[in-house]
Amino acid sequence: MKFYKIKKQTILVLILSLLLALTSCGTKNQVENTAENLEKITFVLEWSPNTNHTGVYVAQAKGYYKDLGLDVEIVAPPESGASSLVASGKAQFGVDVQEALGTELTLENPLPITAVASIIDHNTSGLISAKNKEIDDFSKLEGKIYASWEGATELAIMKQTMTDAGCDYSKLKTVPAPATDAVSLIQSGDIDVVWVYEAWDVVSAKLANVDYNFIKFSDETPVLDFYTPLIIANNDYLEENPETAKKFMEATAKGYEYAIENPEDAAQILVDAVPELSLDLVTASQQFLAKEYKAEKTKWGSFDEQRWTAFYDWMYEQKLIPSQLGNTGFTNEYLPQ
Repeated sequence: MKFYKIKKQTILVLILSLLLALTSCGTKNQVENTAENLEKITFVLEWSPNTNHTGVYVAQAKGYYKDLGLDVEIVAPPESGASSLVASGKAQFGVDVQEALGTELTLENPLPITAVASIIDHNTSGLISAKNKEIDDFSKLEGKIYASWEGATELAIMKQTMTDAGCDYSKLKTVPAPATDAVSLIQSGDIDVVWVYEAWDVVSAKLANVDYNFIKFSDETPVLDFYTPLIIANNDYLEENPETAKKFMEATAKGYEYAIENPEDAAQILVDAVPELSLDLVTASQQFLAKEYKAEKTKWGSFDEQRWTAFYDWMYEQKLIPSQLGNTGFTNEYLPQ
């Protein structure tokens, strides 16, 4: 009888051990299967990595994408640009700007892409100059030397702001922009003004203790408060994978919201991913953008239809695009509600 009890206990121990082993194997296989079954998404940048992109790097580092079953790869743009890679379907999402998107959507064969989120809510671009040039208003640009990329929309914006300020655009001297940073250009004395983005070049000038003036396009001409930069997606991908697209945007929005609340930590995450960046510059830029990513909005990423349409109406009036776009080309559908 005693032998029977011992044997029964032994059998129970063996059964429990076997069950634990099977459970362990099952859990391991489940983890492995989850890793194998993550849906691949390629996100292409429009430029070298910078604080415009931090939310995506945060979402990747914090596991926000993985938590929703996504494996996101961040890639550099090809020579043909981020929009062409997204349009081809080789990348599902990427970064673009509204002024370029207007051209891309009015080609003879329009690119099959749609803007799905605004990265920065307002246009922070403008002109930087050395303080001693005394260019603190667009009305003071006559006779000055402007370093230009020679883009049609760029020059139209320069003309519009100068005209609105009551001065003569034809008296602005435009020269090709040398391949160097904006701060070095204005310090050289050979160039008077350069087009820059406040979150990077103006912050850089502050850190370098450079005396400068900065004038913002949208302050002079409100219609120029367009969306730059923004996130675009491939149209076929959106149509065929709406739920996955929503998951991607949910994780991305969470990444930008984290960067808004934790700019210093977000800066470190970006520099950890891209070590060649300066931590001081990235941190200062993140602190600036923490107030700009969504500005007065309660949630990151949404577009204002009136602002979107007004800018494309302006592009059409300036003959920068061959047809009116109105409120087409964007959607708020995939953002977290």
